[in-house]
Amino acid sequence: MTVAVLSGLIRPLVEPHLPDSIEARYFGSVEELYELAPEAEIGWFDLDDQKRMVKAVERADKLKWFNSIYAGLDFLPLDLMHQRGVVMTNGAGINAIAIAEYVVMGMLNIAKDYRAVVRAQDRKEWLPDSPGKLELAGTRAMLLGFGAIGQQVKPRLEAFGVEVVPVRRSARGGALGPEEWRGRLGEFDWVILAVPATAETDGMIAESELAQMKSNAVLINIARGTVVDQDALITALREKQIGAAMLDVTTPEPLPADNPLWELDNTHVTMHLSGRSQTSMFRRSAERFIRNINAYVAGDDLHPIFDPARGY
Repeated sequence: MTVAVLSGLIRPLVEPHLPDSIEARYFGSVEELYELAPEAEIGWFDLDDQKRMVKAVERADKLKWFNSIYAGLDFLPLDLMHQRGVVMTNGAGINAIAIAEYVVMGMLNIAKDYRAVVRAQDRKEWLPDSPGKLELAGTRAMLLGFGAIGQQVKPRLEAFGVEVVPVRRSARGGALGPEEWRGRLGEFDWVILAVPATAETDGMIAESELAQMKSNAVLINIARGTVVDQDALITALREKQIGAAMLDVTTPEPLPADNPLWELDNTHVTMHLSGRSQTSMFRRSAERFIRNINAYVAGDDLHPIFDPARGY
């Protein structure tokens, strides 16, 4: 029998569908996970506390396949897992629909200044005019990152009449390549960050890039806080060098109460909620896991594989 150590939270969704050759052992606490991990050939060790996940992985010396709902697994002891020959599958794309909808919500919110409408209702004030008059139709968006999330963002924005130009590793099909997007920043009303957090993307939006953007352009970050030089962004927003920012991610998280981003009137902080704005995450994750565990038993390939060299 192949031992799989899994979170008890996922048990109702996976247990009826596991192959007969799998012996599932479920943990309901960190202590139970630590106790079970050394026996796991297959491990789904997801916890809110990533440091405790690391400790569980370190104890799992029989592990051959590690699965996670997290898209980014760079917090794990990757050298150790490589040394042990562990295959890793991640949660890439699980929350893509919800995040894409959040992008549309944020853009409409800023275009119509809906935050001002909500505040007027709180004051019981009947506004004589709309505080925001921008139509999405006819605007242009640069989409940095065209993975699972980017591919969900593009058609949704196009349905609103937004021209979406992706940035990809190779410039094809109307996309911009990695060597040309910086020189084109000034052409776009929206700059959307949907790239993975890697050494290559760290600080990719900094003072120089912000200076090239339109004075009324909006930066939307649904990637990771580290993708943006946050101090440079605060300066650009404070001095109105760009129009606004919607930040689902920040550095650090949670954002400290004294950080200027909370107070800037042209900044929308959405507390890394975009991927949580749905009820299908566990169902989709369970369905993917069942497909993969059947493939594992059959000796077939697993999807999606996390590549430590690329960081996603």
